[in-house]
Amino acid sequence: MIFITAKFRVQPADADNWPNITHDFTTATRAEPGCLWFDWSRSVDDPTEYVLVEAFADDDAASAHVTSSHFKTAQQTLPPHLVETPKIVNFKLDQNDWSELGELAVKR
Repeated sequence: MIFITAKFRVQPADADNWPNITHDFTTATRAEPGCLWFDWSRSVDDPTEYVLVEAFADDDAASAHVTSSHFKTAQQTLPPHLVETPKIVNFKLDQNDWSELGELAVKR
C-alpha cells in the first residue's frame, strides 16, 4: 500500500470552510478504485492546520489518483486557500489496512 500523510496550513479565513472547499475532491478520491482511505482531520492545537491521511492499494492506484481530472482540478483550486505548500510523508508499506496499536490494547 502507498500510505501518505500531508499537512495543509489553510488561510485563516478559509479554515472553518475547508471541509466544504475540499468536498468534491474528497468525494471523487474516495470513489477511486484502489483508494483505501482518504480522511481529513483538524489539528486541536492549530485551527488552520488540517492533516490528510490517505492510502492507495498500490502504485497503479496512486498514479491513477495523481493523474485524475479531480486531482488536476484540486491543483488549481486548493492552493489559493493555503498559507504554504503542504508538507508530506509518503511510504510504501507491506500491508493493506490499519494495524492494531498493541501497547494500548482494549481488554474487556
